[in-house]
Amino acid sequence: MEKELLDTFAAAKKAADAAASDSSSAAVDRCVDALQQLRRIPVNMKDLVNTQVGKRLRALKKHPNAKIQAVASDILEFWKTKVIEESSDKKHGVSDNKNGLKTDVKSERSENMKDGKTTKAATMKTDASSKSEDKAEKTSKLGAVKSEKNGSTVEQISEGERTPIGERHASDTKKPLSSPAGPPRLTTMIKCKDPQRDKVRGLLAEAFAKVSDETSKDNREEVRNILDEVDACDPIRVAVTVESVLFEKLGHFNGSHKVKFRSIMFNLRDDKNPDFRRRVLLGLVKPEILVDMAVEEMASDERKLTNKQIKDKALFDCERAGAPKATTDQFKCGRCGQRKATYYQLQTRSADEPMTTFVTCVNCNNHWKFC
Repeated sequence: MEKELLDTFAAAKKAADAAASDSSSAAVDRCVDALQQLRRIPVNMKDLVNTQVGKRLRALKKHPNAKIQAVASDILEFWKTKVIEESSDKKHGVSDNKNGLKTDVKSERSENMKDGKTTKAATMKTDASSKSEDKAEKTSKLGAVKSEKNGSTVEQISEGERTPIGERHASDTKKPLSSPAGPPRLTTMIKCKDPQRDKVRGLLAEAFAKVSDETSKDNREEVRNILDEVDACDPIRVAVTVESVLFEKLGHFNGSHKVKFRSIMFNLRDDKNPDFRRRVLLGLVKPEILVDMAVEEMASDERKLTNKQIKDKALFDCERAGAPKATTDQFKCGRCGQRKATYYQLQTRSADEPMTTFVTCVNCNNHWKFC
């Protein structure tokens, strides 16, 4: 079942990509047919959790074609309803078992109460019959009745030990709901007495609030797959934490470390650097480490790749211990016939003789000289 689910989704995703590139009706129809076939596959909560198809299908809700958007939204709502029904069925099954146990306990209690009433009625009859006998017999009967009463109290206590009252109350009461893990999500900014620090916290919270939208619109699939983790983070709480650590390590925004402070703020708020902002929000970069990071480490993944290419090209183009040479097209290489060469001149003979010109072909590295 899981393999069929993944294969059908892969076909739908391939057709959706084709429809997004050329906007042809045939590709749209193929994608819609694949999505409708995906909806007809019987699935349960276990299949959806193991394959993660629902998370990947969420990207089609933002497809350029409105028809594909509607079908994808319909499938997600259908799956959500099935998951809710399945979880509610499990809860009802557990509650039915609890109700059965409660009815059994109540029936046992009612039987015990009936037995107690019958024993009390028998003792009352024996008391009434003992009144018509002699005084000596009355005293003996009274002692017997007292002993019987003492025995009944002992039996009641032993029965209480079998079914304690505390356990009965605990079984009747419902279990309290478990509290959510972690601190609650902040809805307003935590302010301090310094207005400039409050402004920095507001700017950071505004920057971290953009991460969810940037993650959903990212072209990389591995980035879009962590959208749930990003939505679970609290941008206001992270902004307060980062500002507090920066103030503790670097001091005031306009203090002696203002250059480092402003560099960190620029990279966190830069629209072209969403990767660094996302890593800080997810906790992959701790605020304590943020203070000691270099500018190159705070760059985005795209910028790091560009810097590496620039360094590699500069390393390839540079020449060790050599003076820069002029390039010209006045000389033709006798080996490859190209007219792109470098040259330099040296006085290798006496001063009244012309200088010697050394030529190197850029294409085939052929060397020659002339006077």
